[in-house]
Amino acid sequence: MNLQLFGKTALVTGSTAGIGFAIARTLAAEGAEVIVNGRRQRQVEQARKRIASETPEAQTIGIAADLSGADGVQAVCDRFAAVDILVNNLGIFDAKPFEEIEDSEWLRFFETNVMSGVRLSRHYLPKMKDNNWGRIVFISSESGLHIPVEMIHYGMTKTAQIALARGLAETTRGTEVTVNSILPGPTLSKGVKRFVDDLARKENATREQFETQFFSQMRPSSLIQRFASPDEVANLVAYICSPLSSATNGAALRVDGGVVRAIP
Repeated sequence: MNLQLFGKTALVTGSTAGIGFAIARTLAAEGAEVIVNGRRQRQVEQARKRIASETPEAQTIGIAADLSGADGVQAVCDRFAAVDILVNNLGIFDAKPFEEIEDSEWLRFFETNVMSGVRLSRHYLPKMKDNNWGRIVFISSESGLHIPVEMIHYGMTKTAQIALARGLAETTRGTEVTVNSILPGPTLSKGVKRFVDDLARKENATREQFETQFFSQMRPSSLIQRFASPDEVANLVAYICSPLSSATNGAALRVDGGVVRAIP
């Protein structure tokens, strides 16, 4: 399918690994010029080389900036005054009992997972409205609906992203700009893979054994009973970023493997 992304510029935050990288690679393969972002220049360049090795005709630009703070966001906005597509993918997670989460940790999670998207959207959304075309996508999570008891602070930020995307979508009424959120389920990104491997070692189990245990005990409602791949998430994101998705606005779209049972 031709997603009609040639000539479009897309900024994907936190796109040097995991879901963000898969999104950047997929958008580039579909013809968009992709701005690859990470905190370190080396990682950014490595990601761009990986994309180029798989899709030689891909057009990418790299920028190293820590978007968990206002200064990093401003550096990106100063360099790229406007984009056609903004994918707010940057996010952090950590499992920790509620009683042990200090104020500074709550604020760090909110600044990184929510305020990065707030600040970037505040800059780019008005320009999209002026051009009467644009796509903003927030990479939320099924954890925004089913708050995980082992990382309540993470779930809180994912719920906030869903609300933010819907609120911003309300401001696009009558335009060709859309704002949506994507809710992946458990996905075997680089960070999750490391997280799972650490937990498996602690339990003296293989990753496969831990995965089986995880879905039987922690996510029993999953219909696929496995971790999704970053590419499976990226495929949905790429469609939502395309002109073909023009009637999808203000939606919270699930690619969660059936974890969420409720019908919205």
